[in-house]
Amino acid sequence: MLKYLWDPANAITIGGLLFSSASLFFALSEQIDFSIAAALWAVLADHLDGVVAARTRNRDRDVAKIGKSLDGFGDIIYGAVLPAANVIQLSQASVLALATATTLLVAGATRLSYFANFGRSPDGRFLGVPLSYDVPLLALFLLLQPMIPGESFALIVNICFLLLAIAHVAPLRVPAPSAPAYAAISVFAVAASASLASRGL
Repeated sequence: MLKYLWDPANAITIGGLLFSSASLFFALSEQIDFSIAAALWAVLADHLDGVVAARTRNRDRDVAKIGKSLDGFGDIIYGAVLPAANVIQLSQASVLALATATTLLVAGATRLSYFANFGRSPDGRFLGVPLSYDVPLLALFLLLQPMIPGESFALIVNICFLLLAIAHVAPLRVPAPSAPAYAAISVFAVAASASLASRGL
């Protein structure tokens, strides 16, 4: 079973899961800045494993199948579980946060199940907003937090993530990011991670 992890792309996916584990630990320890800083590296790993998989020549079919499933499990963790856990912590485990977290998890599982069976639309677009938007958006909120009134911050975050959860399963045609867009997301993830980590020290 473990032999399938020696594949370069699958090893990167496992690396992303390790960052997700660290992120969950920090979230449960109420260290939100560190949690999102680690989660951003899980996002980067998710972007990179697909690139590596596409460029790996003569990749074994079974290795590719394991990689596809592994990637899906990684997506639900960093794309839904981690945002849900952090929203709950940011909101001090409010009833609204429970509703937001539940909606994120259900929407995330539904979207990934659909994508696993049907993939992208014939025109190459995604149906619904991908889960990879969640962690960068939460990072942006945290970076902007000093400019948002404290009493309304949690409410704004919950409303935005409830809307985002709906967008995950809405009949929206979302174009796949271009190479420059992936580069911009990667630069933002690295810079935001560094900023949040330094702020958490």
